[in-house]
Amino acid sequence: MGIATMRQALTGVSGVPVTAYDENGEVEPQITAMVYRRVAAAGIHNIVAAGNTGEFYALTPQEIRRVHEAAVSGVENKAPVTAAIGRSLREAIGMAKDAARIGASAVMSHQPVDPFAAPSAQIDYFCNLADASPLPLVAYVRADGFNVDDMVRLAGHGNIAGIKFATPDLMLLSRAIAASDPAGALFVCGLAESWALSFTAAGARGFTSGLVNVAPQLSLAVHDALSKGDFAAARAIINRLEPFERMRTKFRNGANVTVVKEAVTHSGLDVGPVRVPGLPLLDQTDREELFRLLQGWEAAGDIHGHGDLRPSR
Repeated sequence: MGIATMRQALTGVSGVPVTAYDENGEVEPQITAMVYRRVAAAGIHNIVAAGNTGEFYALTPQEIRRVHEAAVSGVENKAPVTAAIGRSLREAIGMAKDAARIGASAVMSHQPVDPFAAPSAQIDYFCNLADASPLPLVAYVRADGFNVDDMVRLAGHGNIAGIKFATPDLMLLSRAIAASDPAGALFVCGLAESWALSFTAAGARGFTSGLVNVAPQLSLAVHDALSKGDFAAARAIINRLEPFERMRTKFRNGANVTVVKEAVTHSGLDVGPVRVPGLPLLDQTDREELFRLLQGWEAAGDIHGHGDLRPSR
């Protein structure tokens, strides 16, 4: 896929499906492919394989490859598949080349997790990876400490399709967008629907979403409202999904993936618990609260085609 086409896809919703595990805790490729299939069928514009909602850091490199394969199989060319990569620079380059062989459309590099990583050297990491990648790269900027020049350098790289900006530093975001070439990398809201309105006002386009696993119609409705410049409508939808997103922030975001996986399993597709160090399962009180919310969305017509909303465990 050409970089211009990829940038267009990034103006939409970048959905991040969960990874399914079997009863032994191993990656279950068939169920994982089913998760990707229904997210793609909902019309999500770009689908990220093995992203954070897919538990990237809890997977081995071999398991990440299995998830990438399941994603390409499940999506069936209905949308671009952006394969998540990362770890050391050499490992990430190998993953990028492997993703191209599998049939991915682009790659997204997770932020380096080295505790001694310097901000400018993290930009070098992304740029060196983009130099070596046969696919367009999305750079996942999550750490603090970057400046405008760092962002401009990243946005100006010829093989970087987008910057997944995942910090709440809206001042840096707006200044970086203003200083960067508008024909360069697209700045994307990396903090999901709850922040999409503010990021759009600052000049970003598109947003990432874990909600697509459960209620893709709500994600698409937020995107449609923002595309029309109808901030009031977008705000009203975001307010409806806010309890779900707030629940994901519990335990310093330790329940982020847990809430999504419990919701998917509750819909009839058992994807298993979250691997530690994430929170494996919700407690009964939180689970019941989540189920009440899902049932309300179902009654309002916000969940379609996900089976009966019945407890699966």
